[in-house]
Amino acid sequence: MIGSDQLEAARKTIAPVIRRTPVVAANSLSEMLRREILLKPEQLQRTGSFKIRGAYNFLANLEGQSGRTEVVAASAGNHAQGVALAAKLRGLRATIYMPTGASLPKVQATESYGARVRLQGDVVDDCIAAARQHAEQKGAIYVPPFDDPFVIAGQGTIGLELCREAPDAETIVVPVGGGGLIAGVAAALHAAGSRTRVVGVQASGSAAMAASLDAKEVVTIPSASTMADGIAVRSPSQLTLDHVLAYVDEVVTVSEEDISRALVLLLERAKAVVEPAAAASLAALMSGAVPGSGQAVAVLSGGNVDPLLLTKLIEHGLSAAGRYLILRVLLEDRPGMLAALTKELAKMRLNVLDVSHHRAGLVLGHDEVEVLLTVETRGASHGEAVVERLAAAGFTVSPLR
Repeated sequence: MIGSDQLEAARKTIAPVIRRTPVVAANSLSEMLRREILLKPEQLQRTGSFKIRGAYNFLANLEGQSGRTEVVAASAGNHAQGVALAAKLRGLRATIYMPTGASLPKVQATESYGARVRLQGDVVDDCIAAARQHAEQKGAIYVPPFDDPFVIAGQGTIGLELCREAPDAETIVVPVGGGGLIAGVAAALHAAGSRTRVVGVQASGSAAMAASLDAKEVVTIPSASTMADGIAVRSPSQLTLDHVLAYVDEVVTVSEEDISRALVLLLERAKAVVEPAAAASLAALMSGAVPGSGQAVAVLSGGNVDPLLLTKLIEHGLSAAGRYLILRVLLEDRPGMLAALTKELAKMRLNVLDVSHHRAGLVLGHDEVEVLLTVETRGASHGEAVVERLAAAGFTVSPLR
């Protein structure tokens, strides 16, 4: 188990390398959730995530590795970039295995730190197998993403910082994939004697740590299906599970809609561009999965999100928050009916994003047409009011979810 000596040693080791990311108050989010919300912005860290902490501490503590100048790792993004930069700073060559479907910006970012990228397989599990084989055949040093004491201690420096930056926090919420981050943060708070609750959060479609916690043994789930690829891990390690069992109060899950809503709110209210995995911590607070009235810290674990994916995520989040409303309206098939509908929408000062008009291929009366409308609303309650007003005006209308 990671103790105070290892955590303090890690803090000193990585101090010259990492960027300071002090917590920031999120006033508008605090008003919305009726409790004080602080954000730990690790998306502003070097390489765009917390991963540089553990990777650099691991490489700085290599012993008995004289003559070995190459490191190898497997990752879809954040760990790849952390290892690539850490290796560069330590004067080592890095080979990183990434899935063939890895986003181009993440591949380019990893290469920009001097690493050689090899695309292998469809999922990270394929990359891990290839990286381990590479290490055995080439004599390279394999850098694990979470299953190592030095990696966990490096990530745990976030916990040491939170002890100083948010000493009065009631709860700290941490995204969980393989468990290295929450293991380190919880160990640091325990070592400091803090009474702050530590809560982990996973996507409901990728909740391996939650399942392992319930079973009190490592559980491998069949698949990890979530937009939050940074925490899409099928199994924790025994080491990280041991820390969670000992020091973490609870692990909760959130839906894809919860994550996308939180991501949009962070953009709008906190001006924070984060990846879905990072938004999971706020999603847990917004969804009510982490109740309480005291100060809460949401750890924003990273901000490495493909701009093309971000566009889709924003649209998904707006829809989940009720900001986009799709309506199915049945009209009499005669001149002027579509104009009457749009006139009613204009009276409500609604912005129409899309209109689709159908006659054929649907189950309709011979004198009916279907109109599908997408309009902008201020939220779910406003959308309900729009439907009610259209119905009161005589239109046959139903919202599509």
